[in-house]
Amino acid sequence: MKPITELFRPPLPDTNKTTLPWHDLPGLSASLAISLAAAHSPGPLLVVTENNEQVEQLRRELGFLCPGGKLPVLSFPDWETLPYDNFSAHQDITSDRLDTLYRLPDLDRGILVVSFTSLMHRLPPRHYITSNSLILECGQRFDIDTMRSTLAKAGYQAVEAVFEHGEFAVRGSIMDIFPMGSQLPYRIDLLGDEIETLRPFDPETQRSLGQVDEIRLLPGKEFPLNERGILQFRTRFRERFDVDTRNCPLYQDVSDGIASPGLEYYLALFFEELSSLVDFLPEQTRVIRLGRPDQAGDEFWNEIRTRHQDRQIDRYRPVLDPGEVFLSVSDVYQRLNRFPTVTIDNTTAAGSGQFGFRDLPDLTINARLQEPLARLADFIAAQADSRILLCAESAGRRETLLELFRTIDLQPKSIDSWQDFQAAGPDVYLSVAPLDRGFWLPAAGTILISEAQLFGGKIAQRRRRGKTSDNTEFVIKSLTELREGDAVVHVEHGVGRYRGLTTLTIDNQDTEFLLLEYAGESKLYVPVSSLHLVSRYTGADPDLAPLNRLGSDAWKKARRRAAEKIRDVAAELLEIYARREARKGFPYNCDEIGLDQFADSFPFEETDDQASAIKAVIDDMSSERAMDRLICGDVGFG
Repeated sequence: MKPITELFRPPLPDTNKTTLPWHDLPGLSASLAISLAAAHSPGPLLVVTENNEQVEQLRRELGFLCPGGKLPVLSFPDWETLPYDNFSAHQDITSDRLDTLYRLPDLDRGILVVSFTSLMHRLPPRHYITSNSLILECGQRFDIDTMRSTLAKAGYQAVEAVFEHGEFAVRGSIMDIFPMGSQLPYRIDLLGDEIETLRPFDPETQRSLGQVDEIRLLPGKEFPLNERGILQFRTRFRERFDVDTRNCPLYQDVSDGIASPGLEYYLALFFEELSSLVDFLPEQTRVIRLGRPDQAGDEFWNEIRTRHQDRQIDRYRPVLDPGEVFLSVSDVYQRLNRFPTVTIDNTTAAGSGQFGFRDLPDLTINARLQEPLARLADFIAAQADSRILLCAESAGRRETLLELFRTIDLQPKSIDSWQDFQAAGPDVYLSVAPLDRGFWLPAAGTILISEAQLFGGKIAQRRRRGKTSDNTEFVIKSLTELREGDAVVHVEHGVGRYRGLTTLTIDNQDTEFLLLEYAGESKLYVPVSSLHLVSRYTGADPDLAPLNRLGSDAWKKARRRAAEKIRDVAAELLEIYARREARKGFPYNCDEIGLDQFADSFPFEETDDQASAIKAVIDDMSSERAMDRLICGDVGFG
């Protein structure tokens, strides 16, 4: 059986005078066509969507379909603020945007997915990104004071410990920095006035993760806060607005080098002229438009004008005209029209057969039927000569699906990637991919079915930024909530008060310590490497926490009494649990198919803790073990 790449090669136009339509691309087939076109395109593809939801969907789909590393899939996220808002985008969003702007001009192959409304934002000129980026290498001369000043003017923030993009911290001859556009922060170790090592580290544990030869530093903002940038802003602000600048917080903040929230909407005051995202694209770029993105652009332009009118009431925060901040729909199209374009519009009557894809039949699992998976079983049986890929949302969901498939004697083979599946022969396979849609290409004997299609809707999957661990060890390790003056507990010395980080020179080496204060103003220096010995004080009133005295045995006696009490309670609990384990409860049968359909019908998604509690209850109810749980009422999921 041939790979699908040899049987399906979607065409691309050669000149900007040609607009080539693609149609009859149901489900995931549109993303498949884009990924295959990108593989033989002379340059990168710009995929323009109607909204941000489509951007995220395409990113997931293309991330699965495109070979890792060979065809990068980029996005240019929206600020996620309303026009003229007094808020700024999250640092992670700004980081992704700056990374894309830096990479685009030199991108030979790949895919950039962006919403039409994101194309309407004016951007800093191309030279701003390149001229304000640095490369740091091992062995390079490095002055910490100079770099500290450079980073502050570039929009980076000095902190005690680095956890987010755009932050840096200095401790003696060590600088930690989380560069914009980077996946991890880096620790810069100096030997004299030279960089000795560059080490990526985990921001949660602060532990090093190897070593690199160089790192790239992008600007911290989309506007400059150096002397020249501030001067240009002040001059143009006074020329543009008739405002008493002494009473204007925005003007005063920028004058002091502070990035006031919402400053992105004053970009035109920092530069002679602005650019657009299209201006960053290489000449060989091809454009693919999905649906009617211009309609979304018209709606956004109306919203811009309305918000501009509403913001006129604040005399001390005047706003620029819409045309100075945004591009109109016609302006965007004028820039896009210099590139050859493909349009994807599935309003064409089904069956036109341009590429030979077919709609998958209804494969929804129906718990009301005697054989809930009958549709899926019949379809697979009828496609015995095809290769069929079933996609689970996660590794955990894969195990759930395997249990369901056993009820129809279906044992799909596990497979790791789309590339491995293309090289496989006719059979049924199972992989993990967060997809909402599938496709069927009979000519290639290839079928992909997503879990969402089996359960008749979007599976309750938390597709959001990584959930922060909430165990106390992490909180102390990360110092994210530990503030100077907080009460803490050292495992050997008892209750003290955190007085900040300090650097001491030990054997000619600068080492970072936590400074803990105890009764009688005694001080204890705890190396950062021994953070696991320190935990948060959890008494009733941390401000009134009774501090232990260093050198006394009061803390040891308290620990000994607590240990004895714990042993007594543990013995009592063991006796109770032994009696409980000896009793057998009544095991209930769990209709997993019906339960999944029931849960999928809820208008909300359960949290991780809710899902964990639900699974624990079901496991207990399904076994002979007597259940002993107290579930507190919790609104939200159902």
